[in-house]
Amino acid sequence: MSATAVHSLWTTAATAADPISKINAPKIEYWQLSPTLVILGAALIGVLVEAFVPRRARYLTQVLVSAVALILGFVAVVLLAADGYGTTKAHIAAMGAIAVDGPSLFLQGVILLSGLVGLFTFAERRLDPEAHGNRVDSFAAQAASVPGSDSEKAAVKAGFTTTEVFPLLLFAVAGMLVFPSANDLLTLFVALEVFSLPLYLLCALARRKRLLSQEAAVKYFLLGAFASAFTLFGIALLYGYAGSMSYSTIAQVVDGSITNINPALADTMGNDALLLIGAAMIVMGLLFKVGAVPFHMWTPDVYQGAPTPVTGFMAAATKVAAFGALLRLLYVVLPGLRWDWRPVMWGVAIITMLGGAIVAITQTDIKRLLAYSSIAHAGFILAGVIATSRDGVSSVLFYLGAYSFVTIGAFAVVTLVRDAGGEATHLSKWAGLGRRSPLVAAVFAVFLLSFAGIPLTAGFAGKFAVFKAAAAGGAAPLVVVGVLSSAIAAFFYIRVIVLMFFSEPRPDGPTVAVPSPLTMATIGVAVAATLVLGVAPQYFLDLANQAGVFVR
Repeated sequence: MSATAVHSLWTTAATAADPISKINAPKIEYWQLSPTLVILGAALIGVLVEAFVPRRARYLTQVLVSAVALILGFVAVVLLAADGYGTTKAHIAAMGAIAVDGPSLFLQGVILLSGLVGLFTFAERRLDPEAHGNRVDSFAAQAASVPGSDSEKAAVKAGFTTTEVFPLLLFAVAGMLVFPSANDLLTLFVALEVFSLPLYLLCALARRKRLLSQEAAVKYFLLGAFASAFTLFGIALLYGYAGSMSYSTIAQVVDGSITNINPALADTMGNDALLLIGAAMIVMGLLFKVGAVPFHMWTPDVYQGAPTPVTGFMAAATKVAAFGALLRLLYVVLPGLRWDWRPVMWGVAIITMLGGAIVAITQTDIKRLLAYSSIAHAGFILAGVIATSRDGVSSVLFYLGAYSFVTIGAFAVVTLVRDAGGEATHLSKWAGLGRRSPLVAAVFAVFLLSFAGIPLTAGFAGKFAVFKAAAAGGAAPLVVVGVLSSAIAAFFYIRVIVLMFFSEPRPDGPTVAVPSPLTMATIGVAVAATLVLGVAPQYFLDLANQAGVFVR
């Protein structure tokens, strides 16, 4: 057969089948996705800044690009909410991949604000003494250098700074924005990796205690990889069960309301073993991210070893994103399995609340203490998740908003208490801090009282909301355990306050560094949020209540 004849056959066959006319152009709602697109665009600009901007100008450029992007992203979220996309116009965007609704917009707003105040602590350069005439921050001068090597010493002497932490922060924020909004399992997994990988890197970049920082990053990476593998395997099993990655389709198969079954998948669709094992694996991966027992073992080591600005940002924003994704999975995909997952979540919430509170009592390092505190708080938030009601959703949203600011503020204060070796994180070093620096100690006491759930603080309003929702949802025994755990936790928070105000300062004790306006702004915003959400929480509770309905 001649080449012409073959060509003729090809063109005729193509014309007959006409496949080109069947390829539909993707429909992307750019305005509704604008918060994420702005952050991703700024992160890419940050990468180009690293490549083309002279080294001396990079720090200021990166801080400006990151701050402007986070502010614009937050403004976009507010405009979308004002336009009704959180309520009446809530729908599924990006060809079924992203949900634009109340919970997603609320959590995106919290993540963007957490990223902005976290950015200020990243950019702080006045806490450490100058090295060779150059101001230094919390991050390694040259991350690729071996700790203590000649190349590291040369980088410090030359005044190098690791300014790529700013685009890494933006990539992490972008992944976190998508994570609670994902409306199919593939988008969920991609978002999980997009925000996890930058965090693994950021944890390894501490200027001081480099080896501890790198050990923390390796632990986080290895355990995170296991959790991601569980999540991915669970996604594969759920796809086998429902024949679809879409949340709504899986939910329809679970409750038996689906009508158009693919004949090729009819044999596996509806296999309960695939559903139960797959759902358990995905929930396991999400519980790892929120730091719930028994998936919490990475938390204290990573919180202690990572640079403190990274710890503060990660402790706040990761919890917000992961709880958002967990809520959407349980409330949108698996409401038909409620009687299967609720007892499991009861058990997880109880051991998380008690485990975090009891083990925190034994801690002697302030960052590890805050890590176990965050584990206990994950248990309190799970009480709201278990409520399986609109009040449960809105109480979790409010708690996440309140918790994120208190956490970033607390870790910002930790960066200020320093000795010759850098941050003085051992609790014995904090003795008498109230006499040495009354203002810093008073601010830290406010954060600790909020963690303890003392009235007139954000922590009390948040705990009251989740416990009330849990009790109304039939989980009154869980509330009793939560109150007991709060009482145990209050012991070690108040112990730190007593140590600061009623102990004699040690002669060789640490000093309190004078921060730049950046860290002062972070702490100021955190204190203001803690007091406003505690004294007058009603407006924000109403806001969370309006945002408490998922679109499906």
